[in-house]
Amino acid sequence: MAKPAIEVKDVSILFNLNSEKVDNIKEYFIKLITHRLNYNEFWALEDISFTVNKGERLGILGFNGAGKSTLLKTVAGVLKPTKGSVKVHGVIAPLLELGAGFDMNYSGKENIFLYGATMGYSRKFIESKYDEIVEFSELEKFIDVPLKNYSSGMKARLGFAIATAVDPEVLILDEVLSVGDAKFRIKSENKVKSMFDKGVTVLFVSHNTPQVRRLCDKAIILKQGKIIAQGEVNEVCDIYDEMVNGK
Repeated sequence: MAKPAIEVKDVSILFNLNSEKVDNIKEYFIKLITHRLNYNEFWALEDISFTVNKGERLGILGFNGAGKSTLLKTVAGVLKPTKGSVKVHGVIAPLLELGAGFDMNYSGKENIFLYGATMGYSRKFIESKYDEIVEFSELEKFIDVPLKNYSSGMKARLGFAIATAVDPEVLILDEVLSVGDAKFRIKSENKVKSMFDKGVTVLFVSHNTPQVRRLCDKAIILKQGKIIAQGEVNEVCDIYDEMVNGK
């Protein structure tokens, strides 16, 4: 019997958007205390429910502003649901934003241990994976250089190398496989595929339906914070392609 790795039940996320200009923090607190601070409520997600079983790969599609990244951040524990619940069973490796979790003043080497620590791994474990991480990232010549001097592609390569070297049970990818040169994109995709045999569960956001078809077995489409389609990956990708083409 399939065991769930990710359970998302009736999740909604509310953001309060400030509807007026506040010039400084003193003015903000005065208006807050005197109840003169007005907000516009924005539901980024509404009543989202799905289950991903261990070893399944779920693609998340949708136009910009649909709520895809908000959903991934909620599953990763970065955001708390306003309503509903999220349960994740297993060690998560979230690769949500380029450079997220890195310290730009630290070297690449120092950030490998920093990122590993934030994922709950011991220094000894990261040391055992260190050479593998550096080799995969192809940053041997720059590993002692501060990250503030890295290009966005170099940071992406380092972050991806760390996240996929620690054998996560749940891998969360937010469009990171579309970053970098063509050679590294192919290398990254092959790395993810190699993890499938280990039973890794994947949440993958992308606008690239051919890539979603190759990597995922299920998919959902978000529109204005709501799921409008979900099911087998090819069927859902066909619907999304029609949306993109205006059909």
